[in-house]
Amino acid sequence: MTTAQAESTIPTGTWQSDPVHSHAGFSVKHVVGTFRGSFNEFAATLTDASGKPVLTGRAPVSSVQVNEEQLYTHLLSPEFFDAQEHPEIRFESKEVSRDGDQVVANGELTIRGVSKPVVARGEISGPAAGPDGNERVGIDLETKVDRHDYGIDWQMDLPDGGKTLGDEITLTVHLELVKEA
Repeated sequence: MTTAQAESTIPTGTWQSDPVHSHAGFSVKHVVGTFRGSFNEFAATLTDASGKPVLTGRAPVSSVQVNEEQLYTHLLSPEFFDAQEHPEIRFESKEVSRDGDQVVANGELTIRGVSKPVVARGEISGPAAGPDGNERVGIDLETKVDRHDYGIDWQMDLPDGGKTLGDEITLTVHLELVKEA
């Protein structure tokens, strides 16, 4: 059995995320630990239609996944994602390139209607044939953003004067993309 190896170039064609084998998540410092959440619905596309590779992704805010109903409702409120006014989170790269062993996606992240430039870095593997015979490529990316840049300013003081939430959010995506026929 062989494993997918890293390629020296970004693959050509159009590739769609496989929702069963992909993941989009976030983490933030919470009191003394790290809180993690994810989005159980999202779609990503890697394409080179214009001659240079670009990556786009969208996630409905209502698909945020946390293990507590009151927290879920709070995250949808205007104090966090404001899902009623801004129902979608979007990422649109300007380019996807290689930097040594890393893949780099320079683009724009939109949360709560605010768009900011971000650089996501990570690894790419494949292409390789999956069990279904379809060609697949894997991309793992991570970036960090300041939540206040997107108007996510909620905070609660702790009894010792500390803050409940950190300012920096780590965003991660693990994509298994399938090549369109």
